[in-house]
Amino acid sequence: MKPMFSVIVVCLNPGDKLKDTLDSIQKQTCQDYEVIIKDGGSTDESVSYAKAVAENPKSKARSGEVKTGKLPVIKVIEKPDSGIYDGMNQAVEESDGEFIYFLNCGDRFYHEAVLQEMKDFIFQKQAMNGIYYGNIFERLTRQVVSSNPHMDAFGCYRNVPCHQACFYSRELLGKHPFLTEYKVRADYEQFLWCFFEGKAECFYKEILIAEYEGGGFSETKENRKRSAKEHKEIVHRYMSGGQVFGYKLLLWMTLAPLRTWIAQNEKTAGCYNRLKKLMYQRSRED
Repeated sequence: MKPMFSVIVVCLNPGDKLKDTLDSIQKQTCQDYEVIIKDGGSTDESVSYAKAVAENPKSKARSGEVKTGKLPVIKVIEKPDSGIYDGMNQAVEESDGEFIYFLNCGDRFYHEAVLQEMKDFIFQKQAMNGIYYGNIFERLTRQVVSSNPHMDAFGCYRNVPCHQACFYSRELLGKHPFLTEYKVRADYEQFLWCFFEGKAECFYKEILIAEYEGGGFSETKENRKRSAKEHKEIVHRYMSGGQVFGYKLLLWMTLAPLRTWIAQNEKTAGCYNRLKKLMYQRSRED
């Protein structure tokens, strides 16, 4: 019987971060999942730890699951890749779960019942061609980052949920893998394809799904420039020139660059995210 979830962890010399993330996964009360650890050629000892756990999952399993004999499968895939998105594609090909979730090394599930709550939520909505998402907690700023509860074209232009907040139908990822030509924004392109071309149904649940480490690959100074360039190219793949111009003008009029700075500053991020959450809640009520 295929598992409900495939939890995918892509890594390259992650050190103790892999252990931290894997321990977080194995603490989940819902055991209806598999773990796919996709390593791109690590030279540290991290993969040795993952292999040891994969070979003897009972050593790290919850005591209740040991009694039933029902344990999640842990697969370690060692294969060269051209980068994180190529690694993610390779991991999806090796997975069997009905829904795919990506958790980066260093990130953790926010609490032990995340998978169970999302499983119940998915069964409640009963839409297999869907994206189910929630919120994340960013350790860098110590703040909750709320996702937009209602996705539309403007929401796709401005701010889509990060992949640590999203559970994807495997059918969506199977139809349109991550485009590896994008080095920073392939997950953004994939979300827009799902929304505009894949006609995915997006379902929001107010739940903290993951503790996001922050300050990663895409957030370096160099990659922020690349991110802006890729964003510009991607939106023109799915939106008309008129749409893009209108959305850019709206963001400029509402001081988007200033709001971005406020959201990323440790001293002001808390107030900003609380205000954003309040605005999202009111938009849902309307």
